[in-house]
Amino acid sequence: MELAISDAHKRRLNYVGLSIKTAMTDSYAACRLSYMNETMASRIRQRRKELKLTQDKVAEHCGINRVSVSNWETIGKNGTSPKGANLIALAELLRVSPEWLISGDEESKHAYVKDTAANYTLGSFDTWDSKTPLSPDEVELPFYKEVELSAGNGSIVQRENSGFKLRFAKSTLRRYNIQPDMAACVVVSGNSMEPVLPDQATVGIDTANTRIKDGDMYAIDHGGMLRVKVLYRLPGGGIRLRSFNRDEYPDEDYPAEQANEVKVPGRVFWYSVLR
Repeated sequence: MELAISDAHKRRLNYVGLSIKTAMTDSYAACRLSYMNETMASRIRQRRKELKLTQDKVAEHCGINRVSVSNWETIGKNGTSPKGANLIALAELLRVSPEWLISGDEESKHAYVKDTAANYTLGSFDTWDSKTPLSPDEVELPFYKEVELSAGNGSIVQRENSGFKLRFAKSTLRRYNIQPDMAACVVVSGNSMEPVLPDQATVGIDTANTRIKDGDMYAIDHGGMLRVKVLYRLPGGGIRLRSFNRDEYPDEDYPAEQANEVKVPGRVFWYSVLR
């Protein structure tokens, strides 16, 4: 026996079905975000206790108050997550990678941890302008403001030097084996590398270091598109491009025959984050 259903009734059924589907999708997204915050809070608390650090010690290192640290370790809607410079400082203190704090990926837990200090503390800040003479321990690196490394799906850009420069300590660059004449600074655009690299963050590129070290961050030229990604080598000569914002930008795996299209102009040795 067949049931006759009016067009109006069909429209009501379709509306109900769409509403249920939308509610389920929203619920899934909310649950996923809650799960990520929960596990990140758990990882911060667990690692802090493993290293026998107090919340006061973490707060002092990151330049925040203890309540903020407590919120990082709070599971649920009242909890918050460290971002930008706070995330980088926390990862350094806990001796883990920012990616592990974000995702819990064991493969990246200790990736480039030894280099974390170089990534954001290459000397102290002093007030200066273009007329301020260089000190004996200072060197200027070109800052290509027109060149943007895309922290997204990639963008083709113009490479022009407009004369901008950033100053670094020679002694610090030497300590990390960075040759001033092989280094430059550029801007990162997009959100694929958040929360470590927010949109418009500045990064330093060591063009003398192009050998891929698993879990390290590099500037890449992918078919004419300049991007910044965490790189991993894959069996058989392939390559994996990874973003910190993996919810919106999943891993990109390329087999050996396609990996040749990914050129590595240099390694990210430093980045500056202001929020």
